[in-house]
Amino acid sequence: MCRGLLGKKLGMTGMFSSTGEYVPVTIVQAGPCVVTQVKREITDGYASLQLGFEEKKSSRTNKPIKGHLKKSGEKCFAFLREFPVENPDEYSLGQTVMPDIFSIGEHITVTGKIKGRGFSGVIKRHGFHGGRQTHGSKSKRIPGSIGCSAWPAKVIRGKKMPGQYGNTKKTVQNLEIIDIRPEENLIMVKGALPGPISGLVALYKK
Repeated sequence: MCRGLLGKKLGMTGMFSSTGEYVPVTIVQAGPCVVTQVKREITDGYASLQLGFEEKKSSRTNKPIKGHLKKSGEKCFAFLREFPVENPDEYSLGQTVMPDIFSIGEHITVTGKIKGRGFSGVIKRHGFHGGRQTHGSKSKRIPGSIGCSAWPAKVIRGKKMPGQYGNTKKTVQNLEIIDIRPEENLIMVKGALPGPISGLVALYKK
C-alpha cells in the first residue's frame, strides 16, 4: 500500500465527533493522485511511487517533464512527489490513488510550507517582548546585546536575530483523521495544518 498522498489545504471548520465532542478540523482535498513512476528495489535501490497532483496545461510544462509523464498518460501535473510503498508491484503507471488508503481514527504526519513573511524583526519573528516604552527610550523593538565582550568575543551560532521569517518546510506529527468523504476526495484532520489556504500538503501514514 502507498504510504502517503498529496493534497490541497482548503481551510478550517468544526464538526462533532462520534462521541459528541466538538472538534476543530482542517479540510484537505486529498488527491486524486496519479502514479507517474514506480521505483523498485532491483532497479532504483528503494521502493516508492511518484505521484502527480493537480493537472495543469501542457504548454506550461517543459519537454523533459512531458516525456517523463507521457509514460503514465497525456496529463501534466503541477506537483510531483515520491511516497514510500510496501509492494510496488501492486501499482502501475497511470493508476489513480485515492484517499481510501487512510482510515478514520488513523494518526498521520502532514508536511507543508508555511507562509513567507519576509524580513522580520525579533519581536515578530521570535516573540521578543521588546524594550521599555517610556519617553525617550530608543530600545523599543531592538534585540539588545548580541555578542560577548571577553570570550569568545563573537556572536554565538544560532542567536535569535532579525531575518527571513517563514517560507520554510514544516512537519506536524500525530494528527488524527476525524472523517473521510471519498466521493468528494476530502479528509478532515483534527487541528491546524501548516501552510496557507490552497497550499500544497503531503499526508503520510505513520
